[in-house]
Amino acid sequence: MTSGAVRRAQSGSPWEESFGFARAVAAGDRVLVAGTTSFRGSVLHGEGDPYEQAKAAFTGALEAIAEFGLGPESVIRTRMYLSHARDVDEAGRAHKELFDRVRPVSTLVVVEGFVDPRILVEVELEAFRG
Repeated sequence: MTSGAVRRAQSGSPWEESFGFARAVAAGDRVLVAGTTSFRGSVLHGEGDPYEQAKAAFTGALEAIAEFGLGPESVIRTRMYLSHARDVDEAGRAHKELFDRVRPVSTLVVVEGFVDPRILVEVELEAFRG
């Protein structure tokens, strides 16, 4: 693949089809992963548990970059969106377990809510493939 090529990966999420977006896009030396929750198909993993949701969401995002031959060591930025400030420590614990050795830059914000009220955590990540 040349550095100018753009490649997309889908995860099979129904929202990707209905909203018209890709789970991940590789462009140049970056791979960007769209907002990812702990949903797998119609099943929400870790319902009521922000740690489990964060872990499952990041696992889904890491699966997306794996389609481009990348792993956690390639991650340079993460973003965590939480529906409750009380969940900061639990989402942070999941992040640390996955990225402590890598130490990407990270942003964590509390938002008004998500499309499904059972979602407590949504994540994004960016990887470098240079």
